[in-house]
Amino acid sequence: MRGKVKVLYFAWVRERIGKTEEIVEPPAAVRTVGDLVTWLSARGEEYAHAFENPKVIRAAIDRTHVKQDTALAGAREIAFFPPMTGG
Repeated sequence: MRGKVKVLYFAWVRERIGKTEEIVEPPAAVRTVGDLVTWLSARGEEYAHAFENPKVIRAAIDRTHVKQDTALAGAREIAFFPPMTGG
């Protein structure tokens, strides 16, 4: 991935990281949602805590739900949130 992207955090992901959103510029080696989670996890204890179980984290690129292996190319906004509960 090249360039800056807005990252949004929701629910307990937001609470653990301590912010609702930020602009990040991941290195070129970060190509998928899963790569981004790994990179973010290495940024500090709060990120590591938020992403400690990446299989339960849901993601959306430009408001479209995606899987962990989805490419980030062209993404303007990436959101991370816990699983939704029914209702």
